Amino acid sequence: MFEKTRWYSQRLQTESTFARWGVTGQPILVFPTAGGDAEEIERFLMIKVLTPLIEAGRIKIYSVDSVAGKMWLQRDLSPEHRMWMVHQFHQYVKHEVVPAIYRDCKTDGIPIWTAGASIGAFHAAAVTCRFPDIFEKALAMSGTYNILKFIERKTPTDYFFVSSPLHFVPTLSGRHLDKLRTRHLQIVSGEGRFEDITESFRLAKVLGDKGIPNYVDSWGPDWTHDWITWRAMMPKYLEEWTRS
Repeated sequence: MFEKTRWYSQRLQTESTFARWGVTGQPILVFPTAGGDAEEIERFLMIKVLTPLIEAGRIKIYSVDSVAGKMWLQRDLSPEHRMWMVHQFHQYVKHEVVPAIYRDCKTDGIPIWTAGASIGAFHAAAVTCRFPDIFEKALAMSGTYNILKFIERKTPTDYFFVSSPLHFVPTLSGRHLDKLRTRHLQIVSGEGRFEDITESFRLAKVLGDKGIPNYVDSWGPDWTHDWITWRAMMPKYLEEWTRS
């Protein structure tokens, strides 16, 4: 049920891991938190709570290393380089990870869902908005979407502008926007310790202003920014989405 491979990515200029759990079902690409790797979701027991859906053949889970997330935390790197790496990470997902998912599913063009928590939610939302021809749904949990605030620069580079939904979605038009309007983003957050649901509403407004289907779901003050929250959230929504 579990397999992983590694390859050197010229886009990331490093090796990265590609992991898979499951044999059949809807492919879902789960992005790690900022410092996480492809197997983070197993160590933090997310795979355990998803096992009934995996064993029922309803979902296949994929994950990769959070290369851009780790770069974002490296203060010795320039802001410009870190913003460039976010773009490169998304290109790596599109041009390297997605073809690997297609090969594993033996179906070119199969619609893929995304999911992630914290900065993983940013990436889940971002790649869905950037590449709606590829990604069909996003489950963004406890996300921070204005990640520019964590860097020593007030304005985005061109590379970061096209990588950040808060920046590029308001500029969309034509076929890209038309396709994105057929997708759905589920934006979920608690309101307990270290949660900031205003980030979710900010993303939702940007999407809603362009007619992109989305829904903000608050879990209230008892749910904190932690794995215990995300282990409750992800199985709930994926069970609903794959219910026949």
